[in-house]
Amino acid sequence: MSTKAKAAAGPVQLGLRENWPQFTLLVIVNVCVGGLVGLERTTVPLIGSHVFGLTSDLAVFSFIIAFGLTKALTNLAAGALTARFRRKQLLVAGWLIGIPVPFALAWAPSWDLIVAANVLLGLNQGLTWSMTVNMKIDLVGPARRGLATGLNEAAGYTAVGATALLTGYLATAYGLRPVPELIGVVFVAAGLALALVVRDTAAHVALELAQHPKPLPTGESTGLTAAFARTSWRDRSLRGASQAGLVNNLNDGLTWGVFPLLFTDHGLGLAAVGLIKGLYPILWGIGQIPTGHLADRIGRKPLVVTGMLVQAAGFVLALALLHRPLLAGILSAVALGIGTAMVYPALIASVSDHAHPAWRANALGTYRFWRDIGYAAGALVAGILADAFGLNATVIAAAVLTAASGLLAARWITEHHPAR
Repeated sequence: MSTKAKAAAGPVQLGLRENWPQFTLLVIVNVCVGGLVGLERTTVPLIGSHVFGLTSDLAVFSFIIAFGLTKALTNLAAGALTARFRRKQLLVAGWLIGIPVPFALAWAPSWDLIVAANVLLGLNQGLTWSMTVNMKIDLVGPARRGLATGLNEAAGYTAVGATALLTGYLATAYGLRPVPELIGVVFVAAGLALALVVRDTAAHVALELAQHPKPLPTGESTGLTAAFARTSWRDRSLRGASQAGLVNNLNDGLTWGVFPLLFTDHGLGLAAVGLIKGLYPILWGIGQIPTGHLADRIGRKPLVVTGMLVQAAGFVLALALLHRPLLAGILSAVALGIGTAMVYPALIASVSDHAHPAWRANALGTYRFWRDIGYAAGALVAGILADAFGLNATVIAAAVLTAASGLLAARWITEHHPAR
């Protein structure tokens, strides 16, 4: 940007109100990000079993494992890449990588190509979602991180849920392929167009660094290796957030694969499964607006611990009421959605609180690495347990792991209130 253009744009300021046009653009971008991954929530597990004739649950869930591993590694790399490339460049690159995804899901002639498309989807999601959350945090500064992350995740996961719901109804009317998947073309086109328009946030990062009350300690490394070690195990609170994020997405990966199969086995049709699979992320998404704001007021830890226990209760409801499968699915989706809405923005805000701005992108990348490994772990655990013991066993395992994770979060996470 030229000096004249900078002057016209006004001085750089931190804050949601001060940066609302760019913040709003990024919210819309994340609607497109969530919408693209929402294509898979209802139909792809059923495509594996019904279209390609896969009989092993682990084979069906292989697309989630490919997606989760790729997204996790891309999240980790994204933090390091911000040291070499601007956030906007990485955002645009993510959308370019995502262009083939809806076409592959719609017309791939083999399951292997569906899995390959999920590698591309993982790259797309790792770059685009990481950059939207980083750029929003850059814009608002330390005082409104919870609200900023809540709005970001709300936009993305509401779109996930709405798309899952829509694809369920489209699949009922037109079949599992290709119509439900082709709405992804709209998301890719809109996301790429908006990514080209949005401004980079490097100047906002520089301003926050200049205003930060605690200078970076002499000799403290800001690189990926050091940030990975701090976030994964050395810092108690960051370790607590990372394990909670992993288990939270383990739940999501498990329900992604298991719930469509579990509830169709108990007599529900595609529209009903789409309702269940859509309701969970819609509540998860919309709920993050108030919970993100609440995290700024009462702290991060109460929401994380309570949210994990609410999620565990959601799995219990799914099995306890399975003789009435639609009721079981809806009540389970409500509990999982509300519990996840409590956890998600609070965890990202907690990581941001405990990370210095100089290495925050790497800390967030590391946290998001562990969180999204949960997709792959959930699908792997679900596939192994389902093949060996049945689908019900995977739901029981998820309830136990989630409750245990909530207790670990209570023990490890401490509050660190940023300057307000």
